[in-house]
Amino acid sequence: MNPKDVRQTDFAYQAVYRYMINLINEVGTDARVKLPSLRQLSERLNVSISTIQYAYSLLEKEGRVYSVAKSGYYAWPVVHKPAGSSGGDLLERVYASARRPGALVLSADEPALGASLDGALLLMERELLRHYPRHLQPWSQPCGVWELRAALAARYTSSPTRCWQADEVYIGADLRGVLEILIEVLGLKGATIIVESPCDWLILRLFQGEGVRIIEVPFTADGGLDLTLLEQSLSNEPVQLALLSSGASLPSGSVMSHHDRLQLVRLLNQHGCWLLENDSHGDLGFEHPITPLRDVANPERLMVFSTFEKTLGPEAPFGYLLSRHLSGELQRQFLLRAFRLSSIRQRAIARLYHSGRIDQHLRELRPQLKEQARLMSLRLDEHLGDQVSYRMPAAGATFWLRSRLAVDMRQVFQRLLACQVVIAPGELFSISGLHRQHLRVSHTFDRAHNLEDALGELSLALKQAQTG
Repeated sequence: MNPKDVRQTDFAYQAVYRYMINLINEVGTDARVKLPSLRQLSERLNVSISTIQYAYSLLEKEGRVYSVAKSGYYAWPVVHKPAGSSGGDLLERVYASARRPGALVLSADEPALGASLDGALLLMERELLRHYPRHLQPWSQPCGVWELRAALAARYTSSPTRCWQADEVYIGADLRGVLEILIEVLGLKGATIIVESPCDWLILRLFQGEGVRIIEVPFTADGGLDLTLLEQSLSNEPVQLALLSSGASLPSGSVMSHHDRLQLVRLLNQHGCWLLENDSHGDLGFEHPITPLRDVANPERLMVFSTFEKTLGPEAPFGYLLSRHLSGELQRQFLLRAFRLSSIRQRAIARLYHSGRIDQHLRELRPQLKEQARLMSLRLDEHLGDQVSYRMPAAGATFWLRSRLAVDMRQVFQRLLACQVVIAPGELFSISGLHRQHLRVSHTFDRAHNLEDALGELSLALKQAQTG
């Protein structure tokens, strides 16, 4: 198939995506298979590298492929084992199980699943294409188009002392690519960093895979960060930076009190520690606004990263970074990466910011997520009330559940797979063995499935997996 042969109304990445799906389905092996490089596919299909990168980003998000730093993309092995079988890497099994037809995927974190801006984004892109035909489009700037960088700089500016300029914003193909550059620029290989725990598995595995030493600081039962452990770590370890959420910390859904935030910032300043703020869910607090950590942190020791995907949907997988420092090396690394992002797609996102469409979308999305969480809470209490405990989330699309009794959560995971229900065991969100009695479940999912039956199966699996 050649993308030139598809309908004129199709975008090139859609044709590339379908080509890649067919290519992956042809693999048919239990071994991992390296997929063609961006440049190879660009030449084979006669489309831009940015189009290939975007299609790969969608496939990675869906769990069909994964990337290895400095190596390329690989297709996940085809799972021929019975649904209830165990063995192998747990994260790999979660991804593979979520791809099975008919599965109820409660393991995902998809806040915009039922209310994405995909349609508005594509309409804006079509309108821009009429004004900027593809043959007249300039080469994409290596750090992102100026219009979008300026929109983000304005959005993150909150005062004359906490302000950003467009040339302090860097846009990459996805969050992984941006973080890989950041690790390289900051020289974090072999260095020590602090992360809040539980922490997103993509971030954990990426930093671990790059040789970064990670100290996990867990949240306490009342939803606060363990500041005593944080102070001990800062005092006794050569910590270079702390990676913390801007508002609500997910998947726990916890929000630190203002007092704790000030204490945390005091400790970071006292020990000369940089703050790397994760703002991926910063706009998704149910009770807006949640004051971001960056508004009380030292702006001279601050960097922020995020992605559009959590709020806008899968059509906007780009990641971005805000940094006042190391501009020369950041520009160099982004240039070497040659992301070659679609300038039209970036301009379309920028126009949605300027028009107020994204703010309108968030005003609609937040109460929707809050209501979905309330309804999910009622169902959890009905089916699992005496088996799990949880704090009501303050943001996002997931619940962080803890089993009241000791259970083998991997066994719970396996039993649910036999019923075509996929959960995310808590151990995925730690690299040091924390959260083995926890699991993450989503309250945004395909409504074609029967949630009542799935929660009933979860209740039964928790009883059958008790270890004490």
